[in-house]
Amino acid sequence: MTNKIHWTKTHCARMDHGGCALLVGVRDNKIVDIKGDPDGFLNRGYVCPKGLASPDRLTHPSRLRHPLKRIGDRGEGKWERISWEEALGTISENLLKIKEEHGARSVAFCQGMPKGLEHFVLIRLANIFGSPNVVAVQDVCHAPREITGMHTCGFYPVADFHHKSKLVMLWGSNITATNEEGEICKLLTDQVRQGTELIVIDPRKRELAKKSKFFLQINPGTDNALALAFLNVVIEEQLYDKDFVQNRTHGFDELAAHVRDYAPEKMTEITRVPANLIREAARRYAESHPAAIQWGNAIEQNINIFDSARALVCLMAICGNLDIPGGNIHANEPDILSLGKFVRADLIPSKPKEMIHASHDTIPRLMTVPPAFFKEAVQKEFPYPVKGAYIQYSNPLVGYADSQGTFDALMKLDFSAVADIFMTPTASLADIVLPAATHFEFNDIGHYGLGHGYILARPKVVDPPEDCWPDMKILNELGKQLTSGEYWHDDYENFLDALLKPSGLSYDQFAEQGYLKGADQFQKYLKSGFKTPTGKVELRLSRAEKFSLPPLPEFTGPPEADDPDYPLVLTSAKDRYYLHSSYRWVEKLRKRSPRPVTEIHPDTAAAYSIREGDEVQIETRSGSITQFAHLSDTVLPGIVYAAYGWWFPEGRAENQYEWEKSNFNILTSAEKLGREFGTPNLKGLRCRIQQINDK
Repeated sequence: MTNKIHWTKTHCARMDHGGCALLVGVRDNKIVDIKGDPDGFLNRGYVCPKGLASPDRLTHPSRLRHPLKRIGDRGEGKWERISWEEALGTISENLLKIKEEHGARSVAFCQGMPKGLEHFVLIRLANIFGSPNVVAVQDVCHAPREITGMHTCGFYPVADFHHKSKLVMLWGSNITATNEEGEICKLLTDQVRQGTELIVIDPRKRELAKKSKFFLQINPGTDNALALAFLNVVIEEQLYDKDFVQNRTHGFDELAAHVRDYAPEKMTEITRVPANLIREAARRYAESHPAAIQWGNAIEQNINIFDSARALVCLMAICGNLDIPGGNIHANEPDILSLGKFVRADLIPSKPKEMIHASHDTIPRLMTVPPAFFKEAVQKEFPYPVKGAYIQYSNPLVGYADSQGTFDALMKLDFSAVADIFMTPTASLADIVLPAATHFEFNDIGHYGLGHGYILARPKVVDPPEDCWPDMKILNELGKQLTSGEYWHDDYENFLDALLKPSGLSYDQFAEQGYLKGADQFQKYLKSGFKTPTGKVELRLSRAEKFSLPPLPEFTGPPEADDPDYPLVLTSAKDRYYLHSSYRWVEKLRKRSPRPVTEIHPDTAAAYSIREGDEVQIETRSGSITQFAHLSDTVLPGIVYAAYGWWFPEGRAENQYEWEKSNFNILTSAEKLGREFGTPNLKGLRCRIQQINDK
């Protein structure tokens, strides 16, 4: 035993996309202290409550520590401990049986929000196995913005916080709470202190709204209407960058004619943002140079996302803020192995035509299967049957829209295996449950494949429990049983070295350096144009007819039409103390957010005789749940802001930890989907609310 603390530099992960550089203090293989690294590339010493509580995941008494095999009926909560050899053998036997009887594409490989390199090792396994179907929640997170950018300007326009902006517009991005995709709030707040102006667009008055030049409190789900109103103002008042528009855009005249129908006065009724405020904010953005739009993934969570993202990229473009320092940039990747080579895309060249959603006519370049289409393939066997699933670090029963439909699909599978660190509602329905190692317990690389132009070192800090394996190791060993051993390694850490090989760095050298960033190169279009069919920013899509896409962004109505039986508008938000449905079993975090809370305006509460702390029932045409009311004037009257991601780990495995009680996705549906990405409506739903207890 020793009292000496050993400090290690690493990066946070699996509490969100990660990105905060950490100093982790270890004594006797146990983390005893954690703090933000003041030299951090993204966070400069900042760390959120989730990061500070993250070591508690490793030592929780209910953590999964051994492979488990179901011995009762599915979902009954009865298990027996087995060896890793038996667990991997059982998984391989069942998945190979499905492949033999129905084909490799009848096995789905499912991932939650990408956390590290394991996401891409999973894709590699699927490709080598022969399945085109990697299922992920990218239909409501990241992919719509990235792919829309690719079709419009040839790249994913990322807000550049490493160079000073005159103005930053936060559009549906609660960056001080979620730090999504590694856009850490510290870089932005430092700029604000140095004079950068803010425009905040959000249905709820967030922390940074108080520091903003303009706060536009938008009606949930109407982002495309507001963005089109911005375009109307900028074009009608000729505030656009005339040189850029003339030389670097395609279809400006058509866009200009199109947006005449979206005057702020007309869009006010839809968005609930006053027309004069729309005009002032649009002018400020257009006249500020450089300006960046930090768009949050909240805008991706309704069927109109393609129009919203298209309109915002058009706005960036005509105002001259694409690929300039302090604007929305085309980030350059460092010298690392390309994604296609890492996942062995060459072994499955027909993948785009064979993926489940290819039969649903989704947008080209969507490379993960939307959950709604995965579930349809299980339930209705369209376009072909899906019989088995390997699921890692994902909780579809709570995280996918239409939770009842998800339950039915998981129950119908012939076989499923789940790798996680805790018994979740989804894991409780599996045939095999594998105990995964978690962050701090293995060497990893973060931010690979996200399009932000850098990767982060996540070196190991402590050893995991003996039977807890890193997902990369699980997949590497499973790959040897499911496919030819030539594609796998004796040591899974060789994946790290292979990725870094083009850089000339070993993993240890990379860890010492902390991160790798691509070189700063801006306005690349001056030499090579934009990577679109016309070589320009396509304000009007040149291949719209070919792909059956709307050529110009439009507003055809809110996500759900008015419904007199459901008069209120329902939305949700991530909880700053949790990652989606994860970590409600971490005591420090649960104390900060102990129960599911629905925010409503005091006027709305009065109309329904609801008082602070009342248990309330929220109901849509899809289902009903109960949560607890919090009265707040940070939300608009008529809006119901429900908590998302709730289940109760203190409950029982045999009822899947009360997954139905307060789970937001009981209220959502997968019947009406955005065609481009298979996106369901998670924002702008119609609902009603009532008190169900009498204090």
